[in-house]
Amino acid sequence: MPNANEENSSVLSQGQVRAVSELLRIAPVADELGRRFQEAGFRLALVGGSVRDALLGRLGNDLDFTTDARPEDVLKIIRPWADSVWDVGIAFGTVGAQKLARVEGVDWTPDGTADRNFQIEVTTYRSESYDRTSRKPEVSYGDSIEEDLVRRDFTVNAMAVALPEKEFVDPHGGLEDLRAGVLRTPGTPEDSFSDDPLRMLRAARFAAQLDFEVAPDVVAAMTEMSGRIEIVSAERVQGELNKLLLSAHPRKGLGLLVDTGLAEHVMPELPALRLESDEHHRHKDVYDHSLIVLEQAIALEENGPDLVLRLAALLHDIGKPRTRRFESDGRVSFHHHEMVGAKMTKKRMTALKYSNDMIKDVSRLVELHLRFHGYGDGEWTDSAVRRYVRDAGPLLERLHKLTRSDCTTRNKRKANALSRTYDGLEERIAQLQEQEELDAIRPDLDGNEIMQVLDVSPGPVIGKAYAFLLELRLENGPMGRDAAIAALKEWWAAQD
Repeated sequence: MPNANEENSSVLSQGQVRAVSELLRIAPVADELGRRFQEAGFRLALVGGSVRDALLGRLGNDLDFTTDARPEDVLKIIRPWADSVWDVGIAFGTVGAQKLARVEGVDWTPDGTADRNFQIEVTTYRSESYDRTSRKPEVSYGDSIEEDLVRRDFTVNAMAVALPEKEFVDPHGGLEDLRAGVLRTPGTPEDSFSDDPLRMLRAARFAAQLDFEVAPDVVAAMTEMSGRIEIVSAERVQGELNKLLLSAHPRKGLGLLVDTGLAEHVMPELPALRLESDEHHRHKDVYDHSLIVLEQAIALEENGPDLVLRLAALLHDIGKPRTRRFESDGRVSFHHHEMVGAKMTKKRMTALKYSNDMIKDVSRLVELHLRFHGYGDGEWTDSAVRRYVRDAGPLLERLHKLTRSDCTTRNKRKANALSRTYDGLEERIAQLQEQEELDAIRPDLDGNEIMQVLDVSPGPVIGKAYAFLLELRLENGPMGRDAAIAALKEWWAAQD
């Protein structure tokens, strides 16, 4: 009678066999490493995402391996072979390495070979679990690959290729789930999420990355256990959210977070956008609108995924629930929601441990996303254009994309009018940039010149004078040194 591995191997299509073979052909490091571990008396297997991505035809230069060797043995085996080794993850059983290797079968060199720099991680068979109070998982080592695979998050990540034999190992039907585009857990989802609650976010992330469906029992467990995510550190939550947002189908993952209640614990501002409406006060569905804006912003990206732009698109209207007012004429208003939203964005991103620079950029875009609509009639003065560029600063191109994405009206005539108006604004910006170097707007006199003209020492008055001259510059454009000195003296004479 065939064993489980033989049964699973038998369902491999010729294409999938070729995919695994291709993986090992273009990554000879796998064979080399497998032989080194075998000679040292240990077992090694390519595992998890590397096998999954190989079967999907999307393998990169990152290779993950699992072994029965303990970390100190892994170091002894890998150090003489790798170009560099690091052990920052050794407390969790992981040793990292870098290896430059020549691969075959490439189409961009005359001889079909090229050097590739592989990033390698070798992890001892292990399992992780959280107790009810700690934010740090406890790691324990195992002795078999089957034990390691059953502890992994999803069946599509619980496949392996044993080396150097090249034996396909799939005890949990990951290959079939990969074919079906389904995310299931190797064991029960309740046990899986109890061991590591972050896996609930990973389900949403993989749904977004792979465009897979999540099995109903997994969704049910995510819903029931959503509060358990609070035991996980903000840094790990942020990492999963970033991967989800940078994926090909972020709306799918975000919808899953909201539907299961997970978003209430990691980004409660998102489900709050599902504003209730009644028959007397109608307004756009802010939640659905925000997801559409995110998708439209993604469509405008030119140089790959932009996390700052995507976060700003998702969060641009989070101030609306707090600012909603029902007007007497039946309209609904959201006055100053951009200012409120910018503060809420800063607070949420700070809680999720984003960098100060990213918090600053995203919250600034949220604050500025309505600025264009203050000039919706298209009558942009030179002064207004200067202020728009000045306020956006280095975020101007992102602000262009966010503002254009924020038009989700189904009224084609209105949408076309808004697009034409913004086209006109960008043309005006380009014209003034040629004339005035808008990217570096500053007064016609610097601080030292101001002190010299006014014959004063450094102090608060210099800042006030600088602000006065900057306002003149924004309003009138370049003045020239003599005119600026005259204006400064006139301003100084009027001071108390």
